[in-house]
Amino acid sequence: MAANSTTHIEHTSLLIGGALLGLLHTGLANASGYPVTVQSCDREVTFEQAPKAAVSNDVNLTEMMLALGLQDHMVGFTGVSGWKTLDPVLRDGIGELPELSAKYPSKEVLLGADADFYFAGWNYGMRVGGGVTPDILAPLGIKVYELTESCIHIMDKPKVSMDDLYVDLLNLGRIFDKEEKAKALVKGYQQDLANFQANLKPLKTAPKVFVYDSGEEQPFTSGRFGMPTALIEAAGGKNIVDDVQKSWTQIGWEAVIDRSPEVIVIVNYGDVTAEQKINFLRSNPAFENIPAVKNNHFVVLEYVEATPGPRNINAIKRLAEAFRTAS
Repeated sequence: MAANSTTHIEHTSLLIGGALLGLLHTGLANASGYPVTVQSCDREVTFEQAPKAAVSNDVNLTEMMLALGLQDHMVGFTGVSGWKTLDPVLRDGIGELPELSAKYPSKEVLLGADADFYFAGWNYGMRVGGGVTPDILAPLGIKVYELTESCIHIMDKPKVSMDDLYVDLLNLGRIFDKEEKAKALVKGYQQDLANFQANLKPLKTAPKVFVYDSGEEQPFTSGRFGMPTALIEAAGGKNIVDDVQKSWTQIGWEAVIDRSPEVIVIVNYGDVTAEQKINFLRSNPAFENIPAVKNNHFVVLEYVEATPGPRNINAIKRLAEAFRTAS
């Protein structure tokens, strides 16, 4: 997929076929649309009606809800301002909906909002063994849909792809009786990406790419199961830690130096700015021979672009441009 955009186009066009069907609805709903059953990681979750008091965690998951026009089904969101600055686009979209918790919510926060639905992921609002999980919330009447990319934390799953995003949008569409809107949204994303890839200048070789999220002693990066890998491959590149069987994880700087990335993707969020991260890489003599540092080949993605969400297609376009500038 990294060096063959045609293969990726063919892959993403098979939205309603192949392995993707296994991640979608496992039975046919009746004519009224309910009950609806969707696959959420290793669970099947059935909805008798559309949730009326939904809560989303994190900025990217909240933007998925907004893309489907689900504000009227929501009572709030969580997990944004504790780490990130609230984007003006998101602020306008959510209107008067409150942020119920700056970081991960407790079950008490969700109960206090009379929530009946929680859209989150593992390490996107839930932790294994943590205070808020599907099993803990189920007896409280709060159903959970889990971000597909995050399922790797609790089960085996295929390597990340754009289908991870598409599945979540389609499942949300079914849960909230917005199926046609979800299908149209996904089809639009697929067509936009396919048209863009079809007109891309071919690359002789896929550039080696490193994702730098944070950390100075050890970098926090994205491996085989993190969304940046899908974005990089769709843009024609190759994640240098594609062999790391993680979504987001720490590695050693030695591996980065040894693998000589030609482009470094900076994930921008939090107190340390993208410019500060780039200056750190430029100023450390240990990194001076890394091709990306030597040639100043950096590309900045906002957190909301680098994680699964509606801004992924535009992120691919920016990466593709950066890869071709670096080639």
